[in-house]
Amino acid sequence: QGSQKRSNSTPENPRPKRTLSSRSPYALFSPNSFSPSVTPSQKYTARSSRGEVVASFGSVQGPSWSGRGGRGCTPKLYGSPEENLTKSYKFMFQKALDVREVLLWRIEELGDALKNHHRLEDFASVLLPAQETVTVLGRIGCDSNGKLNAKSVVLEGDREHSSGGQVPLDLSELKEYSLFPGQIVALEGTNSTGRRMVVSKLYEVTAP
Repeated sequence: QGSQKRSNSTPENPRPKRTLSSRSPYALFSPNSFSPSVTPSQKYTARSSRGEVVASFGSVQGPSWSGRGGRGCTPKLYGSPEENLTKSYKFMFQKALDVREVLLWRIEELGDALKNHHRLEDFASVLLPAQETVTVLGRIGCDSNGKLNAKSVVLEGDREHSSGGQVPLDLSELKEYSLFPGQIVALEGTNSTGRRMVVSKLYEVTAP
């Protein structure tokens, strides 16, 4: 018997190992069957409420303004020039450095209120180890992108005492507490290693 001649299989003409049948899942779930169509649906293109005004109040078509005299009047700004806008301003445009300055200033302002209300001594740094009980000031934060829980609470210290450093908090010794990210608080506790503060008392900003 003569040997059967093998068919040539090259990278340009690869030989299929197995013929796909009509019941093969590869044929049913091909990219063509799942590719979305770039043509919008007829229901979307035939909508009749495009740009339609559904409610209005008052007359807004061509308002007219009138006054008496006033030709020799010049407007004057009330208050200091720093508090008034005299040139174009980008609405809702804030630089990250400006936001940081406002947040740090808010910690200092509420820190003074906490110190006066609870008659606290000077605040300590959240980064320095403390075997004895110390009082620190800062903002509540989260160490991850998830929701705030008892295991993920960190305290971002103020700029004056802690240079904005962060330390994880151990809240196991507190009987009750209610915290949220961004809350300004003063804490009393120990930080023996400088890496985790065990909180024994919580001072919050209360309404008068």
